[in-house]
Amino acid sequence: MRSPIPAYAVETVDLCKTYAGGKHAEPVRALDGVSLTVPAGSFFGLLGPNGAGKSTLINILAGLVVPSSGEARIWGYDIDRDMRAARRAIGVVPQELNIDPFFTPRESLEVQAGLYGVPKRQRRTDEILAAVGLSRQADSYARTLSGGMRRRLLVAKAMIHSPPVLVLDEPTAGVDVELRRQLWTYVRQLKDSGVTILLTTHYLEEAEELCDQIAIINHGRVIACETTEALLRRLDSKELAVTVGETVEAIPAALECFTVELEAPNRLVFQYAPSSTDSGAILAALSGAGLTIREVDTREAELEDIFLQLTSEPEPAS
Repeated sequence: MRSPIPAYAVETVDLCKTYAGGKHAEPVRALDGVSLTVPAGSFFGLLGPNGAGKSTLINILAGLVVPSSGEARIWGYDIDRDMRAARRAIGVVPQELNIDPFFTPRESLEVQAGLYGVPKRQRRTDEILAAVGLSRQADSYARTLSGGMRRRLLVAKAMIHSPPVLVLDEPTAGVDVELRRQLWTYVRQLKDSGVTILLTTHYLEEAEELCDQIAIINHGRVIACETTEALLRRLDSKELAVTVGETVEAIPAALECFTVELEAPNRLVFQYAPSSTDSGAILAALSGAGLTIREVDTREAELEDIFLQLTSEPEPAS
């Protein structure tokens, strides 16, 4: 008997997809042996540059693209052998605003619920509309909704059948700050209720703040898959900017053992590796050089730094 809560919400094993070439075009290898495990109940980020293979992977999970080889399971259900159960276990919020302009939000959700076979007595149409802030627009034609409201409607449609796995494909692209905040508040509530969130985004600060674990895909291959904290530790670099009380015309001899620049006559910027250098040693050296420390600013490695470092590497040979 299958456990109601599997260890992994999404699993892929050596997943490959090659798109056939045209008359004057070579075949395109979109996915090249992608193996991933997304823990149930997690907030998982899937990052990568344009053309890396993210959309192909999501479309395979959603049943819109047939893989060339490999396996994929959603909530323990194989996407081929247990197709219906796998489809019911996932909700996808696409990048494109693909809504029917002649349906109201309420009608759209009712139709979506019917397609998934949700009995009328079990439907949560009004509850979901309220959760995404569309109660007042529930009976207005979708064509009259703003872009942000249409984005909320897509989230509502993806949740109408109560899937345990929710895929958000660039959900805040072109969305204003207030709507983004509201959307993440709702998504965090879903995560707290046990829903597994799989997020793709080009807003790396969002991924850094929200995700428990992050996979980076490039050229169709997974090049990193770690907890967000472990990923940030990969770049062993930190910046320490110190404002001193004196005017400094040249780097003091006592500080030449560090990588340091004189940014202003009273401001020195140190670059160092936290694994081998302690910031206290830098501050002690400053005091030893007869400088009075007035202000200290630090900057640690951000996800963007890691992302750029990893994705700038050349494509591996076939």
